[in-house]
Amino acid sequence: MKIGFVFPGQGSQTVGMGKDIYENYIEAKNMYKYVQDITKKDIAKISFEGPEEELNKTQNTQICILTMSLAILEVLKKHNIDAQISSGLSLGEYTALIYSNILNLEEGIKIVQKRGELMQNLVPKGNWSMAAIIGSDPNTVQEVCKNVKSGFVVPANYNCTGQIVISGEKEAVEEAMENLKTAGAKKAVILKTSGPFHTVKLSKAAEELGKELENIHIQKTQKTVIKNIDGMPYKETDNIKEILQKHIISPVQFEKTINQMLQMGVDTFVEIGPGKTLSGFIKRTNKEVKILNINDANTLEEAIKFLQK
Repeated sequence: MKIGFVFPGQGSQTVGMGKDIYENYIEAKNMYKYVQDITKKDIAKISFEGPEEELNKTQNTQICILTMSLAILEVLKKHNIDAQISSGLSLGEYTALIYSNILNLEEGIKIVQKRGELMQNLVPKGNWSMAAIIGSDPNTVQEVCKNVKSGFVVPANYNCTGQIVISGEKEAVEEAMENLKTAGAKKAVILKTSGPFHTVKLSKAAEELGKELENIHIQKTQKTVIKNIDGMPYKETDNIKEILQKHIISPVQFEKTINQMLQMGVDTFVEIGPGKTLSGFIKRTNKEVKILNINDANTLEEAIKFLQK
């Protein structure tokens, strides 16, 4: 069995996420306390009680999702369960970098908090939206977005075969959704996000994040992390700070990321954090691999039993 960990990103959050893990495992509770001490935010209260509008603010969402994933990792560590290869969707890539010790825990938490604040506060004025397009192909999506007349819209996430997320101005996203359905897409769904993420419209946030990234320390590791911007493993020669800065304004190549992990021999994927979104993407990409999803105390116990075999 070759295990790969994958970590979800923004959009997977729900009020109550992580509560039973927090209540059942002292390691998880300690991690929530640790993050709260660093961020000066009551992560547990926002995650477990909401309200939804509060949890859905980017400056809260990102740090709350990160904390839940880190809490689960602490429990897995206690049971000597680890993975040599990991990746994450957007925010989830930071979780993978922290898990692999490329970013140290404290600095990783601080930079994710800062990233969430910048992505919320430096969104340009306007009506922004993101939508998942189901059952279309990259060329069609790119072409349709290019020909939209009502404003700015571009592909932002290549999630898996048959699912691409578009991002931009609300009217332009809606026009693209209609045109893509006409062009044969099965479905188009508006997402729970608050900005034109993974587009050039977040250039200001990327620039400011670049300044913050200058202060962090990049560490050597034996573990492999697959990066979003090209679906390739990070190398020692990579300028990781520059890549993370570009990450905010570059499309997420998650389908390439999954395929890279498969090529590297991963046969058991473990999604760690709220929701089951990434498990769905992996299943659509390869139906043969084993996929485990850890998003509550029950699935955590089941995963521990399976992975300790």
